[in-house]
Amino acid sequence: MDLTLLYRGPLASCDYDCPYCPFAKRRDSSAQLRADRAALERFAAWATDRTDDRLSLLFTPWGEGLVRSWYRRTLTELSHLPHIRRVAIQTNLSCRTDWLADADPGTLALWCTYHPGQTPYDRFLAKCRDLAERGIRFSVGVVGLPGHLAAARRLRADLPEHVYLWINAAEGHTYTDPEAEEWTALDPLFPYSRHPHASAGLPCRTGESVISVDGEGTVRRCHFVPAELGNLYDGTYRAALRPRACPLAVCDCHIGYVHLETLPLYDVFAGGVLERIPATERLGAVVLPS
Repeated sequence: MDLTLLYRGPLASCDYDCPYCPFAKRRDSSAQLRADRAALERFAAWATDRTDDRLSLLFTPWGEGLVRSWYRRTLTELSHLPHIRRVAIQTNLSCRTDWLADADPGTLALWCTYHPGQTPYDRFLAKCRDLAERGIRFSVGVVGLPGHLAAARRLRADLPEHVYLWINAAEGHTYTDPEAEEWTALDPLFPYSRHPHASAGLPCRTGESVISVDGEGTVRRCHFVPAELGNLYDGTYRAALRPRACPLAVCDCHIGYVHLETLPLYDVFAGGVLERIPATERLGAVVLPS
């Protein structure tokens, strides 16, 4: 089986407090952190043992995972397993980067977000340059709020040319055509983020070759559809995997709509779907939504 898993355990603590973040922030207690660590180690042990499958793993924690040693260690160890095609995580890059020296840069990748006002610009940029020097695959993104435009332009000018800068449409924000053009000048794929995608009844890879897993091992087709498909650890999810149409009216998050079969994004991000890195040679030829 060739399977992509989006893992989200109980971790919810973050060292940033972005006012636009849709995730509920809290300070995890010691008991909650121990529970998150145990859940992650259980998932990693399962992934390690699935040597007959080809796995691609994306960690999408509510909070910031890489400030926790167990996430750094888990990504490092999984990156060296021959049946793991890719292991990636969404991160604000506030952690140190020296741990990456022990990871396999051919397998590990980072999906990084820059949050203006939460970290000094020069510190964030220095870490990005360090990733590039280490040969780590990574993308960098910014939430497309008007107050972030200048910072995003500065970041695009300062990042290595090969690093993709993505822009997420801010939740609840409507963009005029001139505003959208400014963001599209930075991210040619911004039109895919600008509006939610009508998805009801459309074919989607989630529930067939892509699944979401929580800390208890409960499997769902994606983070946004609550119906359960079974459990990862007792294997009951496997019988439920099949082609499925989306049951929701719209899909407005990249980690969801990237898997819609009606969009060309698997071709656009060929080889980099999990870490949100487009295939450079295909980026200029993509047909954007109107």
